[in-house]
Amino acid sequence: MGIVSAEETEKMEIQELRRMLVACAGVHRRKDDEHFKAMRNGLAAQAIDDVEDHLICVTSGVSFLGLAVVNRLLLRGYSVRIIVDNQEDREKLREMKSSGQMRTCSNDVSVVTAKLMEVEELVEAFEGCRGVFHTSAFTDPAGLSGYSKSMAEIEVKATENVMKACARASSVRKCVFTSSLLACIWGDAALQDLSPVVNHDSWSDESLCINKKLWYALGKLRSEKAAWKMADEKGLKLTTICPGLITGPDFIHRNPTATIAYLKGAQEMYADGLLATVDVMRLAEAHLCVYEAMNKTAFGRYLCFDRVIAGENEAEYLAREMGIPATKICGNADGHIPRPFDLSNKKLTTLMSRTLRSCYYQS
Repeated sequence: MGIVSAEETEKMEIQELRRMLVACAGVHRRKDDEHFKAMRNGLAAQAIDDVEDHLICVTSGVSFLGLAVVNRLLLRGYSVRIIVDNQEDREKLREMKSSGQMRTCSNDVSVVTAKLMEVEELVEAFEGCRGVFHTSAFTDPAGLSGYSKSMAEIEVKATENVMKACARASSVRKCVFTSSLLACIWGDAALQDLSPVVNHDSWSDESLCINKKLWYALGKLRSEKAAWKMADEKGLKLTTICPGLITGPDFIHRNPTATIAYLKGAQEMYADGLLATVDVMRLAEAHLCVYEAMNKTAFGRYLCFDRVIAGENEAEYLAREMGIPATKICGNADGHIPRPFDLSNKKLTTLMSRTLRSCYYQS
């Protein structure tokens, strides 16, 4: 499956919106009468609770992924509260609204200033929301390209704070955390019992990430483990999504730091069949699908990718999109002996297929 073009992405959104409108048309007529009866019987508290069920908080809502998640939530009929930590991000949001990048209508989007390093600010920001999407987007505070070891430490601390705040906010019931496929694929090839299948049960080797200075992989690995530890301790319902390299329209310019950091070790990933990408719109849809299924069948971790880079032609195509030499992706990795692995996202594919079938029959 190739990288989705901007035109195809727009078609996907139109088709999704059309499906939603058809599915909701008949349902809303029935619900209008039920809602009127509830209000007439004095069940206003329940009506308020229904509104809160549709308020979701998104951290890093101005990032490449964050914006896609926000737009997908809005298309689905949710109200969204976006967390920003500075005035510059507020200005970005205003520009996105005016340019049409964000699909706002009436008062369905609000913005709250809160720093991920301040638990109290996060608790206040989360209050009133039923769910939190922690998209975990960070940039190097020193303004350097890539991702430093200190960034891994910052990311872990931020994740711990988000989880603490989720547990303390009285309204929050569920959290979806964006990890990375890099938290799953880096294993020690010297181990004889290393499974050839990489799936939702796979975890990267922390020592290996440190030795190879794979700081982005280390940050995602430690952050996800911290999220699961906090969720277990606090009794919070959590799912994590582990995406491949996030692509989409103009991704290298809209998501430069994470893209460059992800490709550290790209030659080894490519040689082992572990260099995978995912279109940002599919990833956003996966986030919502998992969130909405958390009360039923969704649980644990989900690998998310729609393409594994196999062959020089595909590597060259990706390199051209990024404006880098193809050898950065498919060149020989010194001293590395390739071991073929099989990436499996069957768990997510099954969940999303089941959800689509359910929506089809409801419509």
